[in-house]
Amino acid sequence: MSGNAQLLNDTLAAAKAEGRAALIAYLPAGFPTVDGGIEAVKAVLESGADVVEVGLPHSDPVLDGPVIQTADDIALRGGVRIADVMRTVREAHAATGKPILVMTYWNPIDRYGVERFTAELAEAGGAGCILPDLPVQESALWREHAEKHGLATVFVVAPSSKDARLAEITAAGSGFVYAASLMGVTGTRETVSSQAEDLVRRTRATTDLPVCVGLGVSNATQAAEVAGFADGVIVGSAFVKRMLDAPDDAAGLEGSARSPPTSRRASADRCDGPAPSGSPNEWT
Repeated sequence: MSGNAQLLNDTLAAAKAEGRAALIAYLPAGFPTVDGGIEAVKAVLESGADVVEVGLPHSDPVLDGPVIQTADDIALRGGVRIADVMRTVREAHAATGKPILVMTYWNPIDRYGVERFTAELAEAGGAGCILPDLPVQESALWREHAEKHGLATVFVVAPSSKDARLAEITAAGSGFVYAASLMGVTGTRETVSSQAEDLVRRTRATTDLPVCVGLGVSNATQAAEVAGFADGVIVGSAFVKRMLDAPDDAAGLEGSARSPPTSRRASADRCDGPAPSGSPNEWT
């Protein structure tokens, strides 16, 4: 069975055709439980998110700030396994028909086996992976198997990237480009980085892929600002923090995922996405 890379492409193209930025949500698998995590992913998709990144919890999430680290720790203490990540993808996609990506560090895939991981993700209906710490120059094996199984490979770019490096990374990727506008770890912030718009502009000069921005955004006004120049707004720590603060408040999580359909707006009550600080892809 082939994965859903084309569904991801079509979803992002449809948002563009509607004159708006896509809303991409991030939630870790297994948090607060496996079942609870599945319901959370379904809730944000049913409430307006176009795409969800399902995080694969890791014991050393070096690119993530304290909010996502806390959620990952809860998931790992609960015994989450890669099989649970695949189940999360399968059930959320089956319930909503929307594209689901896995965001993961490379080590769990390497230990699990690239062929096994890509085959199972495709079988679950996954659209692909975001791989923030996999260097492009070492990604040939992954990309070979991902392409065979119809999965997108999303790489991360950053403000420190030189134009030639941007071109190298975007040429190897598919689905969209993840623009991490801050040199830091995940977490909500008071202002939108002034580097974000320039990074999007420079990235677009190298590729026709959509460019989606992950960075700390504290309110809908900031999300709308990002949506004014990016193809997608990535919302991470804000959703996770809402769940940590009120794990039983599904209505609150759903409310924060609603996305206005016009004027290139993609808003949330509090928005934030991963902004890696040490990826070999970019910090060179």
